[in-house]
Amino acid sequence: MKLIFNLLLVSLLGMGTMYAQENVTYQRPSPEILSLADYQRPPSVMLNQDKSWMVLSYRSTYKSLDELNQEEVRLAGLRINPVTNISSTTTYVNNIKLKKLGSDEEIQVSGLPQQVRISNTSFSPDGSLLAFTHTTGTGVELWVVELATAQARKLSEADLNANMGMPYSWYKDGSKLLVNKLPTDRAKLIDSSKDLPTGPIVSTSGGQVSQLRTYQDLLKNPQDEANFETLAQSELYTVDLNGKQEKFLDKAIYGMQAFSPDGQYLMVTTIKKPFSYVVPLYSFPQETAVYDLQGNLVKVVNEVPLNEIQPKGFSSTRKGKRGMYWRGDKAASVYYVEALDEGDASKKVEYRDELFSWDAPFDGQPVSLTKVADRFSRVIWGDQTHALVYTMWYDTRNEKIFALNPQTKESKLISERNSQDVYSHPGSVYTERNAYGNYVMYVDKGKSYWVSQGYTKEGQFPYVEEMDLGTLSKKRLYTVNNPGKKESIVSLVDVKKGDLLVSVESQTEYPNFYMKNFKNNKAKALTNFANPFKGLEGVHKEVIHYKRADGVDLSGTLYLPAGYDKTAKTEKLPLLIWAYPTEYKDRATAGQSTANPNEFTFPYYGSFVYWAAKGYAVLDDAAFPIIGEGDEEPNDTFIEQLVANGAAAIDAVDKLGYIDRSRVGVGGHSYGAFMTANLLTHSDLFAVGIARSGAYNRTLTPFGFQMEQRNYWDNPDLYNRMSPFMNAHKMKTPMLLIHGDADNNPGTFTLQTERYFQALKNLGAPVRMVLLPFESHGYAAEESIMHTLWEQDQFLEKYLKNK
Repeated sequence: MKLIFNLLLVSLLGMGTMYAQENVTYQRPSPEILSLADYQRPPSVMLNQDKSWMVLSYRSTYKSLDELNQEEVRLAGLRINPVTNISSTTTYVNNIKLKKLGSDEEIQVSGLPQQVRISNTSFSPDGSLLAFTHTTGTGVELWVVELATAQARKLSEADLNANMGMPYSWYKDGSKLLVNKLPTDRAKLIDSSKDLPTGPIVSTSGGQVSQLRTYQDLLKNPQDEANFETLAQSELYTVDLNGKQEKFLDKAIYGMQAFSPDGQYLMVTTIKKPFSYVVPLYSFPQETAVYDLQGNLVKVVNEVPLNEIQPKGFSSTRKGKRGMYWRGDKAASVYYVEALDEGDASKKVEYRDELFSWDAPFDGQPVSLTKVADRFSRVIWGDQTHALVYTMWYDTRNEKIFALNPQTKESKLISERNSQDVYSHPGSVYTERNAYGNYVMYVDKGKSYWVSQGYTKEGQFPYVEEMDLGTLSKKRLYTVNNPGKKESIVSLVDVKKGDLLVSVESQTEYPNFYMKNFKNNKAKALTNFANPFKGLEGVHKEVIHYKRADGVDLSGTLYLPAGYDKTAKTEKLPLLIWAYPTEYKDRATAGQSTANPNEFTFPYYGSFVYWAAKGYAVLDDAAFPIIGEGDEEPNDTFIEQLVANGAAAIDAVDKLGYIDRSRVGVGGHSYGAFMTANLLTHSDLFAVGIARSGAYNRTLTPFGFQMEQRNYWDNPDLYNRMSPFMNAHKMKTPMLLIHGDADNNPGTFTLQTERYFQALKNLGAPVRMVLLPFESHGYAAEESIMHTLWEQDQFLEKYLKNK
């Protein structure tokens, strides 16, 4: 039976001004698109730690509307199913199979429950077991699979609490697990929908300046506070591999649990009161404490107050200790960072952050390891004398990597670059499991090893490189040379032997995994997934490069219909452009391209690639850089650059002789929808636009949006000029607005589309609005996705192809 719902929309009849509300059943797109959208998703792949076993996880291609139409509460930034006690947005695996690495046989795991719903998978420390949760109709169970026998068995009843995320952790010896269980004295949820209030909701300000973004799903009243506490609280229990349980810690709101590398301590972070109505739970007060394995408190190592005051700027942070976690290279030592500028990026100081190390049992003082002039980003531990410290400063996009000796505290710069400069990216350092089972930087005789994606002006050539951490000299060990294919280095397996795990694909060959030796260049296939999108095999695909009027290099991936005569060019095609604006601080990095023409063509509901099968030319992922060099901010000339990007894309494809430039459409999702509305408002380049899940009134996001750090009161003209809503009277081009009616993304409230539609409607614009029930910022249900494709197809056929 088809589900029926009210899609709020306007139907333009001819060129008249008659508007009507329609009752529409869920529709499916035309056969050309349906054959691509209705496919069986190949499994995802996981390897255990020693890469002896491969786990193949199968799931449905889409969720169903019934899955989305479950009980849900939205509290403190969480979306929870209060019946099953797990996030209502969870995507489940419905089957798992195993493969011994090197074998072609797929082994079905036996003993799985009927209609299994698997999530939260995790290998045991030795890689011999796979734990997972199964969500029943009433709750979450803990299960484990023995890889050697492919046998699954249940370890707990459906009483785990997964509302705060991963509900279990492996002990370091793999003999048992620490689980979050529902409290035995759990209170019932309060339904106050019909209760008379006992008083108003009152919030106060102490007069401090702050810059908080617009968040969704916040607490609103005391009843929400009580329900959040009820749903978030757990008791911690140990569960052994026979299912025997023993209580470890009493009821609390546990945000994080982590065992020390030697397994002798447990670090636990709990969320405390007072809660807040203006920030999500991760800004609530927190306490981090360390316990021994008997549950005895060793030390409270950090206390964080409620954080409702945030200085302006993306390089700002909160005061106090942050980023506290176990060092991977030591038995039981925590590290953390503390801001030396009180977290305020506007202050002028010599050093911004200081990195500390603190050994258990914490009866001594923390030891300073280094101070950094920019904001600390992360650290990768190696051995006792080697670590990597990363820093970042957003305003300049400057990223640095330092080689740190934790013993001598000596630090030296090994890399400095613009973080958006993909051509100079040093890659990711190779990590191996150490004696504690932690992944740390592999160092052999002072040398480290790096895997890079290998983007260059000439194309993509991934490589493996050796770096001497003493002299900083580099030696290239392997560079991919696989003509007509895209070969990605997933990871190093054994650097001494030269073994790599790689993924190989082409335009028509689905990505498959291989074990490859870069010393003899021999490879063995590990998977053999077939191409589920045969309908696109004849489509022409190429990466085109072109320039904007001001000389900025641009690119995009161009698709032409199968059989199109590129030589004669007698048929002029309608063109669809899909894009997403990105901010840059210099022209050089803005002009770089990461597109690979040999990448597998994977159509998904969010792109226009489907329409290549319907006779359209498609320019996918067209570059839309917004550049602000020096003291200028990118958004100072947002509209002008947006229009210049659109004109350059059309000119480039038109110059090739393929298109009818009077029939060009543009579309985007989220910030791409914002882009689309502005392009239709401020130019006559396009015949139609499709805008999905966007924000159109920037005064509703007054404390910054996307990568804009200034608030509305810093530059009200900027916010007004960039808002399509403020310029709705200029928009006369047919536009399709689509939005999930349960959008959970900060800033893109569904109200944004509703109010923009009302403005356009009353101003006489040809616009259609579709609100998808139960859908969040990204769409998940098959009914919603198929209907979205149908809506877009109908709109494009009417206003573009047959214009």
